Amino acid sequence: MGTVDDYLASLDPGDRAVVAHVYDVVRAALPDVEQGTSYGMPALTYRGKALIAVMRTKKHIGIYPFSGRVPAVVAEGSADAAAPALEFDKGTIRFQPGTPLPDETIRAIVAARVAEIEDPSLRKR
Repeated sequence: MGTVDDYLASLDPGDRAVVAHVYDVVRAALPDVEQGTSYGMPALTYRGKALIAVMRTKKHIGIYPFSGRVPAVVAEGSADAAAPALEFDKGTIRFQPGTPLPDETIRAIVAARVAEIEDPSLRKR
Protein backbone atom coordinates (compact mmCIF):
# COMPACT_ATOMS: atom_id res chain seq x y z
CA MET A 1 0.00 0.00 0.00
CA GLY A 2 1.35 3.42 -0.92
CA THR A 3 1.35 6.67 0.94
CA VAL A 4 -1.91 8.00 -0.52
CA ASP A 5 -3.68 4.75 0.37
CA ASP A 6 -2.26 4.91 3.91
CA TYR A 7 -3.44 8.50 4.30
CA LEU A 8 -6.93 7.67 3.04
CA ALA A 9 -7.17 4.79 5.52
CA SER A 10 -6.44 7.24 8.36
CA LEU A 11 -9.34 9.59 7.57
CA ASP A 12 -12.86 9.56 8.96
CA PRO A 13 -15.24 7.89 6.47
CA GLY A 14 -16.94 11.13 5.34
CA ASP A 15 -13.67 12.93 4.73
CA ARG A 16 -12.18 9.79 3.16
CA ALA A 17 -14.97 9.69 0.57
CA VAL A 18 -14.40 13.31 -0.47
CA VAL A 19 -10.59 13.09 -0.58
CA ALA A 20 -10.63 9.67 -2.28
CA HIS A 21 -12.98 11.01 -4.95
CA VAL A 22 -10.46 13.69 -5.90
CA TYR A 23 -7.72 11.08 -6.18
CA ASP A 24 -10.04 8.78 -8.18
CA VAL A 25 -10.78 11.52 -10.70
CA VAL A 26 -7.05 12.26 -11.02
CA ARG A 27 -6.24 8.57 -11.56
CA ALA A 28 -9.00 8.25 -14.18
CA ALA A 29 -7.71 11.32 -16.03
CA LEU A 30 -4.08 10.21 -15.83
CA PRO A 31 -3.81 6.45 -15.26
CA ASP A 32 0.00 6.35 -15.11
CA VAL A 33 0.33 8.36 -11.89
CA GLU A 34 2.19 6.82 -8.97
CA GLN A 35 2.00 7.29 -5.23
CA GLY A 36 4.75 9.14 -3.43
CA THR A 37 5.34 12.07 -1.11
CA SER A 38 6.24 15.69 -1.62
CA TYR A 39 6.79 18.33 1.04
CA GLY A 40 5.91 15.64 3.57
CA MET A 41 2.45 15.08 2.08
CA PRO A 42 1.17 11.91 0.46
CA ALA A 43 0.90 12.75 -3.22
CA LEU A 44 0.40 11.42 -6.68
CA THR A 45 3.37 11.87 -8.98
CA TYR A 46 3.64 12.06 -12.74
CA ARG A 47 6.90 11.42 -14.58
CA GLY A 48 8.72 11.57 -11.25
CA LYS A 49 7.33 15.02 -10.35
CA ALA A 50 4.77 15.84 -7.68
CA LEU A 51 1.38 16.22 -9.33
CA ILE A 52 -1.18 16.69 -6.57
CA ALA A 53 -1.80 16.17 -2.86
CA VAL A 54 -5.15 16.38 -1.12
CA MET A 55 -5.22 16.87 2.64
CA ARG A 56 -7.93 17.27 5.25
CA THR A 57 -7.15 20.08 7.66
CA LYS A 58 -9.12 21.27 10.66
CA LYS A 59 -10.97 23.91 8.63
CA HIS A 60 -11.08 22.62 5.04
CA ILE A 61 -9.79 20.20 2.45
CA GLY A 62 -6.76 21.51 0.62
CA ILE A 63 -5.56 20.61 -2.83
CA TYR A 64 -1.87 21.20 -3.39
CA PRO A 65 -0.82 21.08 -7.05
CA PHE A 66 2.82 21.89 -6.17
CA SER A 67 2.62 25.06 -8.23
CA GLY A 68 1.89 28.71 -7.61
CA ARG A 69 0.54 29.07 -11.16
CA VAL A 70 -2.05 26.27 -11.17
CA PRO A 71 -4.42 27.76 -8.54
CA ALA A 72 -4.44 31.05 -10.45
CA VAL A 73 -5.24 29.27 -13.72
CA VAL A 74 -8.06 27.31 -12.07
CA ALA A 75 -9.39 30.43 -10.29
CA GLU A 76 -9.70 32.22 -13.63
CA GLY A 77 -11.67 29.31 -15.05
CA SER A 78 -14.01 28.96 -12.06
CA ALA A 79 -15.41 32.46 -11.94
CA ASP A 80 -18.76 30.85 -12.82
CA ALA A 81 -21.53 31.62 -10.32
CA ALA A 82 -22.58 27.95 -10.34
CA ALA A 83 -19.14 26.84 -9.12
CA PRO A 84 -18.82 25.90 -5.43
CA ALA A 85 -17.18 28.35 -3.06
CA LEU A 86 -13.46 27.80 -3.47
CA GLU A 87 -10.63 29.64 -1.81
CA PHE A 88 -7.44 30.14 -3.73
CA ASP A 89 -4.05 30.97 -2.35
CA LYS A 90 -0.58 30.65 -3.76
CA GLY A 91 -0.12 26.92 -4.20
CA THR A 92 -3.44 25.89 -2.60
CA ILE A 93 -7.08 25.42 -3.51
CA ARG A 94 -9.39 25.00 -0.52
CA PHE A 95 -12.96 23.78 -0.28
CA GLN A 96 -15.39 22.47 2.31
CA PRO A 97 -16.22 18.75 2.42
CA GLY A 98 -19.93 19.55 2.06
CA THR A 99 -19.30 21.31 -1.25
CA PRO A 100 -16.80 19.11 -3.07
CA LEU A 101 -15.05 20.15 -6.24
CA PRO A 102 -16.73 19.36 -9.53
CA ASP A 103 -14.89 16.70 -11.50
CA GLU A 104 -14.20 19.18 -14.30
CA THR A 105 -12.38 21.45 -11.83
CA ILE A 106 -10.24 18.53 -10.66
CA ARG A 107 -9.44 17.68 -14.29
CA ALA A 108 -8.52 21.33 -14.93
CA ILE A 109 -6.08 21.24 -12.00
CA VAL A 110 -4.51 18.06 -13.35
CA ALA A 111 -4.29 19.40 -16.90
CA ALA A 112 -2.63 22.63 -15.75
CA ARG A 113 -0.09 20.78 -13.59
CA VAL A 114 0.67 18.17 -16.27
CA ALA A 115 1.29 21.02 -18.73
CA GLU A 116 3.87 22.45 -16.30
CA ILE A 117 5.55 19.11 -15.80
CA GLU A 118 5.79 18.55 -19.54
CA ASP A 119 6.89 22.13 -20.25
CA PRO A 120 8.83 23.58 -17.29
CA SER A 121 8.97 26.99 -19.00
CA LEU A 122 5.33 27.45 -17.98
CA ARG A 123 6.47 27.73 -14.36
CA LYS A 124 8.60 30.75 -15.11
CA ARG A 125 6.96 34.13 -14.75
